Amino acid sequence: MRVPFPPLHVQPDLPMVVVLVLAGLGTAVLLGLALAAVARRQSRPYLLVALALATLLGRSVVGGLTLTAVLADPTHHLLEHALDVVMAALVIAAVYYARSTERTPTESENP
Repeated sequence: MRVPFPPLHVQPDLPMVVVLVLAGLGTAVLLGLALAAVARRQSRPYLLVALALATLLGRSVVGGLTLTAVLADPTHHLLEHALDVVMAALVIAAVYYARSTERTPTESENP
């Protein structure tokens, strides 16, 4: 009988666990701040940047799943590269959208 998820038969590397936990916590805090900015500004570029930051959290999750042997190395690499592409696309879209929307003059720009 084949086990769908192989058990962790190697002790995880402690520095890698520490790095993944710190990266996950730091990214979660950063994502929370970005979501607060989205709620405050309610603009599409802010949302796109928040989603791009969410991909960083996704990378930490993928790393943790790989470290616990839930994901195989080829799947790990595929998912991380896919998240990189999604992150780049979201940042580019945020910049493009922010530059393409018409800005309204502020009070300091109007005499």
